[in-house]
Amino acid sequence: MAFVHLGVHSEFAIVDSIVRIKELVKKASQDGQTALGLADVNNMFAVVKFYKACTAAGIKPIIGVEATIGEEIDRLAEENNHSVILYAMNNDGYKNLLRLLSDAYTNRPMQDGTVTVHTPIITKEALFANNDGIIAILTDRSETAAILKGNHPEMFATPVKPWQDAFGDRLYLSIKRTHESDNAYNREVIIQGSKAGIPIIAHNDVRFINPVPQDARQAKENNASSDFDAHEARVCIATGYTLEDPNRPRNYTEAQYFRSQAEMEELFSDIPQVIENTNLLASRCNVTLTLGINVLPDFPIPEDDTIESFFKKVSLDGLHQRLAKLYPEDKRGDDWDAIYQSYKDRLDYELGIILKMGFPGYFLIVMDFIRWAKANGVPVGPGRGSGAGSLVAYSLNITDLDPLEYDLLFERFLNPERVSMPDFDIDFCIEGRDRVIDYVARTYGRQAVSQIITFGTMAARAVVRDVARVQGKSYGLADKISKLIPKTPGISLDEARSEEPLLEELLKEGSTHPDHQAATEIWEMAKKLEGITRNVGKHAGGVLIAPNRISDFSAVYCDDKGHPVSQFDKDDVEAVGLVKFDFLGLRNLTVIQAAVDNINITRAKLGQEPIDLEKLPLDDSDVYQSVLQSGNTTAVFQLESSGMKKYLKQLKPTNIEDVIAMCALYRPGPLESGMVTDFIDRKHGIQEPAYPHPDFQHEWLEPPLKATYGVIVYQEQVMQIAQVLSGYTLGGADMLRRAMGKKKPEEMAKQRSIFVEGAIGQGVSGDLAGQIFDLVEKFAGYGFNKSHSAAYGVLAYQTAYLKYYYPAEFMAAVLSSEMDDTDTIVFLISDCKENFDLSVIPPSVNHSDWHFVVQDEKTIIYGLGAIKGVGEDAVASIVKARKESKFKDLYDFCNRVDIKKVGKRALEALICAGCFDDLAAQIKPEFAKQELRHHIRGGLWAQLPAAMQVAEQNRQNALAGTFDLFGEVDDGLSVAPELPDIVWGDQTRLKGEKDTLGLYLTGHPLDKYRDELKKYTNVSHLSELSDTGYNKFARVAGLVIDVANFGNRVAITLDDGSARVEVSCFTDKFSRLQPILETNIALSDRLLDKYAHLSSDKNFKPKDLNAQTLRKIEDKTDWEYISNLNGAIIIATLSVRENDGRVFARMQNAMTLTQARLKHLSAVNIKLNAHDMEALSRLIPILKENTPPAANLIPPPADDDEEEIEDAVAYDQEGNIITTTAPTILRDGCLPVSLFLYDECSISRVSVNDRFRLHPSDDVLDELRAILPSQNVLLR
Repeated sequence: MAFVHLGVHSEFAIVDSIVRIKELVKKASQDGQTALGLADVNNMFAVVKFYKACTAAGIKPIIGVEATIGEEIDRLAEENNHSVILYAMNNDGYKNLLRLLSDAYTNRPMQDGTVTVHTPIITKEALFANNDGIIAILTDRSETAAILKGNHPEMFATPVKPWQDAFGDRLYLSIKRTHESDNAYNREVIIQGSKAGIPIIAHNDVRFINPVPQDARQAKENNASSDFDAHEARVCIATGYTLEDPNRPRNYTEAQYFRSQAEMEELFSDIPQVIENTNLLASRCNVTLTLGINVLPDFPIPEDDTIESFFKKVSLDGLHQRLAKLYPEDKRGDDWDAIYQSYKDRLDYELGIILKMGFPGYFLIVMDFIRWAKANGVPVGPGRGSGAGSLVAYSLNITDLDPLEYDLLFERFLNPERVSMPDFDIDFCIEGRDRVIDYVARTYGRQAVSQIITFGTMAARAVVRDVARVQGKSYGLADKISKLIPKTPGISLDEARSEEPLLEELLKEGSTHPDHQAATEIWEMAKKLEGITRNVGKHAGGVLIAPNRISDFSAVYCDDKGHPVSQFDKDDVEAVGLVKFDFLGLRNLTVIQAAVDNINITRAKLGQEPIDLEKLPLDDSDVYQSVLQSGNTTAVFQLESSGMKKYLKQLKPTNIEDVIAMCALYRPGPLESGMVTDFIDRKHGIQEPAYPHPDFQHEWLEPPLKATYGVIVYQEQVMQIAQVLSGYTLGGADMLRRAMGKKKPEEMAKQRSIFVEGAIGQGVSGDLAGQIFDLVEKFAGYGFNKSHSAAYGVLAYQTAYLKYYYPAEFMAAVLSSEMDDTDTIVFLISDCKENFDLSVIPPSVNHSDWHFVVQDEKTIIYGLGAIKGVGEDAVASIVKARKESKFKDLYDFCNRVDIKKVGKRALEALICAGCFDDLAAQIKPEFAKQELRHHIRGGLWAQLPAAMQVAEQNRQNALAGTFDLFGEVDDGLSVAPELPDIVWGDQTRLKGEKDTLGLYLTGHPLDKYRDELKKYTNVSHLSELSDTGYNKFARVAGLVIDVANFGNRVAITLDDGSARVEVSCFTDKFSRLQPILETNIALSDRLLDKYAHLSSDKNFKPKDLNAQTLRKIEDKTDWEYISNLNGAIIIATLSVRENDGRVFARMQNAMTLTQARLKHLSAVNIKLNAHDMEALSRLIPILKENTPPAANLIPPPADDDEEEIEDAVAYDQEGNIITTTAPTILRDGCLPVSLFLYDECSISRVSVNDRFRLHPSDDVLDELRAILPSQNVLLR
C-alpha cells in the first residue's frame, strides 16, 4: 500500500526543522515514494526548489503550507496560534495559496512603522471565500482540536461545520503517533470524523530525516549526534534556550523522523484506511509550475504606436541627442556622414536583435526609471557590467558610455545565438536608490513590485558558537574553536579542519588536549546543522516588477517593518518568470554628486557655469601626472587601495585606456599570472608589444590588442581574436568565451578544433592557430568584462579630475561620506594636508552644516554631524537659530538655540570639539589666528554654567511676560561677561577632541615628540607602512587607542595622526607587552592631595581613572597632570605584509618612550648659563639620587627577551638610508647628564660624576624643561 507524507516541514520553516530538500527527496526516492508533500509554517520559501527536486526524481510534488488561521489579524489569533495544512489541488489552488499567504503578510496592522501582529494570519473569511482548488487538513494544532481534546468531543460537529461548508469533500482530518498524548486525540478524530463524514489521513509531523540509532548509548560514546539531537539544538538556537534548561519547551519527540512507507503502514496497521487516504489525497493534487518563461509588465506607449515602432523611435531620437553632444553641428567635418552611418548601422543591428528576441519592453522599463532618476536628482552610474556595450542602451540614457568609442561589443551583453534575458545592473546613489524603487512601485502598482528574499545559513564559524551556547559549553571554548576556523568566505567545517593544524590537533581521535571531548561534541553537532537555513534577509539590489501582482508568481513576505520581498529567492523568482532589475547602491556616486554640488556652489560665486561631468576632457595631462602617475589616488573611485597606487606609480598612465585596463587587471588572477608586469613593461618599452606572444604572433591580432600592448586583458578581446583569426561570429565567439570560463575538457577540445579549422580556412597556419588558442585559453579565465571596466574607468578618471582641480570641494564630499568611520577620517585628513595643503578646521556653530563644508579653496570645515553627543535635532536647532544672524558669544548662543535639544552634554561636546573657536576674533582678539583659536575653550567651559543659567532665566521671563511688562531686557541677562583667562593645555584640548570627534584635529599627542621619535624609528608615519619582507621589521611610533582581545589574537589600534592601523599580536606576546600597551589613566602625585576628598567614593581610583571618574576632576587645567590621558605612546616593532592592496601588521615587540630613550640615547645634554645658580639648584632635585626611578622601571640585568631582528630599510627625503642610534646598555633606569656651561663669550663642558644621572621619563623631562628653555635640553 502506497503512503504519501503530508506533514513535512523543511529547513525553510526556519524554526523547527532540519530537513534539507535534496536529502528529503533522495530519501523518498530510495523508498520508492511516488508523491511527497511539503507544508512549511507560514511560508512557501522552498516551493520551487522542492518542485524541481521532486520532478527530477520522478516524484509528484504536493505543494502546500501550514498556515495560521484566525477570525481576524489580531493578537488573539496570534496567541491562539491555530493552524491548518493547505495543499493546492491545481494551478488555481496554487495561485490562491500564493495570494492568501501574501495578504496574510501585507495586511498586518502597523503602528509607528512596525507591525503590531508579528505572525501572518489568514482570516477564515478570506480562506473560505478564496479556497477554490485548495485542500484543507485539520490537525491537532487546528481550532477544532480543542473540542476533541476536551470533555465534550461530541460537539465537534459545530466548529467543523463552517469548514465543511467551505471545503466540502476537500476537507480532511489528520492523525499522528509521535507523542503519547496522540492516542486519545486520534480516537476522537476517528469517531467524530466518521460521524461527520470527513476522511482521515495519517502523517508523521516530520522534522528530521533519520531515526535515533538503536544503540544510542554507543552513539553518544562516539560523540555522534543524532538527527533528533541536532533538531533540538536547532530549536534552541531559534528560541534562545539551552538543551539542558529544565524550563525549555519540549514539543518534539524522537519519533518525528521521515519514516518509510513500510514503517508508516506498520504504525497504522490497525487503521490502514488512513494510509490509503494519503494516496487518494495526493492523486487529487496536480500542480504544474511553468518554469523558465519570463513575463514583463506592459510598458505604456502612445496609442498610435506599437511597442516595436515606439522602441525604434525613442532609440533613434536618443541617438541623435547623444551625437549632437558628441559631435556638435558646428564642429562636424567631411567625415561626418561616415561617422553617422557607423552609429546608425550599429543601432539598426542591435534593434533587430532586441526585437527578434522580444526584449523591447525590458529596455523601455529600464529607460523609464533611469530617466526619472536623472530628472529627479538621483545620480546614476555610467554603466555596470556588459550592458555598457549596447548602443541602444546608450541612446536610451540607460548607460553613459559610447560603446563605439571604447570598442565595446553588444554580443557580450546580448548574444543572438543564445537566448537569455538581458540584465542591466544599475548603480544609483545610495541616498536616492529607495526613491527610484518607490517611483517604480508607484508607476506599476505596489502589489506588482517587491524586492527579493535571501536566506542566511548557519555558516561554519557561527554554527560552532550557536551549538556551544545551546550545549552549555564555555564561551571561551566556543570562541577558541570559532577563531581557529579561517575567515575564507563559504568555508566548510571539513575544509577548516583540513586547513588549520591546531583544529585538527584539537579534534583528532586520541587527542590529549583537555578540551578534546567538549570540542568534539560541539563539532559533531555543528556539522549536522552547518548550512541549514537560519534566517531571511533582503537582496542588496534585486527588484521585481510583475505584470499584475507579485503574488501571481511568488508569495510575498514582509518583515516587521512592512517591507515586501518575494518568498522565492533570486534563482527561483527568475525560474517562475519574474524579471529581476538590479538597483544597486554605489556610495561613490553619492560622493561625486556631493562634490559636484560643492563645486557648483563655488563656481556660482565666481559667476561660472555649473560643471558637466560628461564634458570633462579625458586627456588632461595634469590629472594624469599629478594624481594618477603619482599614485595620489586616495578617495579616487577604484584606484584608492595601496596596491593599486603602487601599480599606478609603475604604470604611469597617460590615457584613459590605461586607466580602464588597470581597473580590469587589478585582480588576484592577473596579478598572480604576471599579466600586470607584462602590461607595464610593454607600455614602457622594456618588453616589445607582441600580438599576442613573442613566439607566435599574427598581424591580424594587432588591432584588437593594440590598446593593451598585446596583453589579453578583456573578455571582448578573446571574442575578437576568435572572430578575426578563425571567422567566428561574435555570438559564437561569446559562446567560446563562456566555454573557456567553464574549462570543460571535452568542450574545449571541440572548440579548439573549430578554432583551428576556422583559422586554416582563412589561410592561417594550423599550428600557429593552435598555439594562439592555447594561449587565449590560458588567459581567458583572467579576462575581464571591458564594458564594465570602461564604465568604471571613466568614473575613476572623473573623480581624479575633480580631486585635482577642486580638492577642497571633492575632499569635503569624501569626508562627509565617511563621517561614521573615524579611522578613515584620520587617513583622509592626513591626505588633505600632505597632498593638497588643505586644512580641516574644527566645526563651527556659525558656518558648519551637518556635513563637511568648504570655507575656501584651502580650508574645509568639519561637519557638526560627526560630533558625538550632538544629534540631528540639536544641529537643526543650531542651523535654524543662526539664520537670523551669526552667534556672537556663548551667552548669545544659549539664548537663541532650543536648550531642550541642545542640552548641557551637547554644549560641552560643542566646546570640546571646537565649535565656538571662530568666536575668538570677537571675544578674544589676541587668539584670532586659526592656530590660536582653540585657546578660548577653557574660558568657554568655565563660562558655560552661567550662560545656561542666564538663558534659562531669559526663557522663564519670556514665558511670564516680564520682558513685555517692563519693555526692556536687563543687560545682565543678555550681554556676555569677559571670557575668563583659562587656557587648556595641549593634552586636555586633544582629549576633548578625541572624546567628541573620535580623533585629534588641532594637533596630536605625538606632536611634541616628532623630532625625538626619528631617533627610535625607521618608518616616519603609519601611513607609510609597507611590506617589510622576510625577517625584516618596521619600527614606528604610535598612540595606542584601542586594544581588542579575540581569544588567540589581540588587535591593537595605533594612531599617529597620519593613519590608524590595526596591529595583530598573539596572546603570549601580548601578555608580555600588556603593561606597555594597556596603561591606566592616573593622577600625578602633585594632584593626589587636591583630590583626596574623592577617596570616599569607592569607584574613584586615582591611579586607574575611567570616563566617569575622570569627570570628577572638574578643574580641566589639572588634566595636564594626568598620566596617559590620551593613551600610551609606544615604539612598535612590526612585521608587515601586503596582500591585494591591504596592509597586515603583526607586533613583534614594543617599548615605551622611556624605554626607547634608555635603549637608544647615550646622554641628556644640558646647557646652563654659568651665572644661573638658581637653575642649577632646581636641577639637583630631579637627578637620580633625589628622584630615583621606581624598581619596576629599571631594566633587568640582561635583556634576553629582546629578539635580534633586522630593521626594514627606510629612506629619508634625500634618499639616504635611515638608521637608528646604536643602543647604550644601561641598567639603572637612568641616562648620564652632560652639563655645559656658557656665558657671553664661550661654552664648555663640565666634568660631572655618576651622581649626574636622571630617569628620562616624561615627568622628569617636563620638570627639566620647566627649569630651562627647551632648546637647552638635548636628547643625544
